[in-house]
Amino acid sequence: MVRKEAAVDYVARLMGNRKNIRNMGIVAHVDHGKTTLSDTLVARAGLISQELAGEQRVLDFDEQEQARGITIKAANISIPFEQGGEEYLINLIDTPGHVDFGGHVTRAMRAVDGVILVIDCVEGIMPQTETVLRQALKEKVKPVLFINKVDRYINELKLDAQAMQQRFVKIITNVNKLISSYATPELKETWQIKVEDGNVAFGSAFNKWAISFPVMKAKGVTFKDIYDNCAREDHKALQEKAPLGDVILDMVIKNLPNPLEAQKYRIPVIWHGDPASDAGKAMMSCDPLGRACMMITAIQMDPHAGEVAVGRLYSGTIQKGTELYLASRYKSEKVQQVNVYMGPDRIPVDKATAGNIVALVGLKEVFAGETVSEGQMPAFEKIKHHSEPVVTKSIEAKNPKELVKLVEILRKLVKEDPTLRIQINQETGEHLMSGMGELHLEIIEYKITKERGVEIVTSQPIVVYHETITDKGPVLEGKSPNKHNKFKLSVEPLEPSVVAAFDEGTIDEEMKGRDLVERLVKAGLPRDEAKNIMAMKNKCLFIDVTKGVQYLQDVKELLIQGFEEAMDEGPLAKEKVVGIKVLLDDASIHVDPAHRGPAQIIPALKHPVYAGMLMAKTILLEPKQKLVVQAPADYMSGIIAQIQGRRGQILNIEQEEGEVMTINAKVPVAEMFGFASEIRSASQGRAVWYSEYAGYERMPPELQARTVTSIRKRKGEPETPPTARDFLD
Repeated sequence: MVRKEAAVDYVARLMGNRKNIRNMGIVAHVDHGKTTLSDTLVARAGLISQELAGEQRVLDFDEQEQARGITIKAANISIPFEQGGEEYLINLIDTPGHVDFGGHVTRAMRAVDGVILVIDCVEGIMPQTETVLRQALKEKVKPVLFINKVDRYINELKLDAQAMQQRFVKIITNVNKLISSYATPELKETWQIKVEDGNVAFGSAFNKWAISFPVMKAKGVTFKDIYDNCAREDHKALQEKAPLGDVILDMVIKNLPNPLEAQKYRIPVIWHGDPASDAGKAMMSCDPLGRACMMITAIQMDPHAGEVAVGRLYSGTIQKGTELYLASRYKSEKVQQVNVYMGPDRIPVDKATAGNIVALVGLKEVFAGETVSEGQMPAFEKIKHHSEPVVTKSIEAKNPKELVKLVEILRKLVKEDPTLRIQINQETGEHLMSGMGELHLEIIEYKITKERGVEIVTSQPIVVYHETITDKGPVLEGKSPNKHNKFKLSVEPLEPSVVAAFDEGTIDEEMKGRDLVERLVKAGLPRDEAKNIMAMKNKCLFIDVTKGVQYLQDVKELLIQGFEEAMDEGPLAKEKVVGIKVLLDDASIHVDPAHRGPAQIIPALKHPVYAGMLMAKTILLEPKQKLVVQAPADYMSGIIAQIQGRRGQILNIEQEEGEVMTINAKVPVAEMFGFASEIRSASQGRAVWYSEYAGYERMPPELQARTVTSIRKRKGEPETPPTARDFLD
């Protein structure tokens, strides 16, 4: 084993050799073997013993990760290697596979240039496999494939060598279909996975062996050898012929790009500044002598150092004392320390150069997704998370004296995990905590009570709904309470193609100027509307179509505030409004500023928006989950009954070799509480299931009234929703 201090010196020396750096992630569905594979690579570098690799789970160092046996947050490690007489540095990120922690995967994809996609050979491509591969391809991150747990084919499914190869072909074909679907046009062919190209490996991470086409040729290993050794459970012989660490490392070095290659095609995707500018040229060429430009992808909380900003340095060199400009804060802060992560340990280095993943101490107001640079520069493209928070709990401190401490803990947790949302209900004063699922919120609760020491009380989980409209509303006039200001406006559904562009991340609320106009027009919004956007909120647009209204600029900020408030709490159930356009047609504004303050302008805008929405048939949208259940055929009827009893829609049922059947379904999140115990009972514990966020869909009309009433009751509102007349004078 290598001493960690010596390894750090080794890493610091290799950080400057950009040709031999590989920034990569390991991605997979939950329990497909990512962390076990990471252990083997860490052991190959001599940082842990080979015997403990696969059991130590060095990158699952969090207490909850060890207790639950799953990866909860992305973990970084910089590992030095020697291979074929050359020295290499791999900056590795081990990512979570559970759907509730998918935000960590999204953020990690911004930092890496390549991924090892791990697939359990028996389970094949699962929902999260598709999601993580789609996220990688969207960021132009190149994949290679490791088909894991090959011994299961032989010992569990009793397949012969021929049938085993057929299953491999099926997995590779399905991965290539996904690459064809999600990769950009110029990469659909060149990034295809092919055995003969050496970008596929087969093996068993737990038993520490793997083979690929180059290894089979070089060492004379055949599929029959694999079959015979696995059947005898003689993994030692395979380990000696084809050790996992060597095979995977060889595949990564030969098939994944170094920063010099990757940044040429990745920078135009993630940064929309001028490529001919000094900053653009420096990033495209990964120039360590250019000015420092870095994208922060994660915030780690350290009990001693405070906030640690982890990210990818695309150009320049950073050392202690370097002054970096924070793009969203319009201010500069000094770096106090530069570090690399060695799993649980954060080790200082003298400096970091372009092309590496590093951690900075001293940036107090930074967040995940921030652009930091020497001097001002255009910001990187915003990181777009695939899922939305769909489950909410109210949270309060058991001891009222600890309220201030709880608020500070929640603020830090949101920085650490941007997929967590915290809101304060202004009427009740309670904090509302929204997350990706029940497990996500469970982990947050554990962190607050056990790690940060504040006892809390939480409510039962609540589902987050959205409001939208189905028709076009009439032009309505809103008057300020003093009757001196009048606004005529209408609401209508936003074009579905524009909503889709928001969902895909090609348009976001931070965008401005000509770039935004062109993207909106390309997405299907009329150009005259795209040119007159006043504000965007929750995939809703506020558009000024007035002509020559006096004093409009003077009240613009108040109008935007009124629009944003209306979009945050709709008229039906005070839930978030999505997918609508508010068109300001005309206005009459009082000459005296004293008569057009917030108390006058905001209600004059909100009221006609609400009335227009109710006239345009406001409906609720409910969150759905894609559900995959695998179980023996004998239990199918009970499982189908469970899904259908929860308003689930069966999409298809497939039968694999043997008696295992797979059900694909779509189920409302509201109906999934308690599903785990019911499905275990229906299948006598034989079912395996996975869920994935599947977006929002219209709620059945027969359930809407009852749901609206229960939401309003919970929020302390009158149970009967208002009518349009309630908002019109």
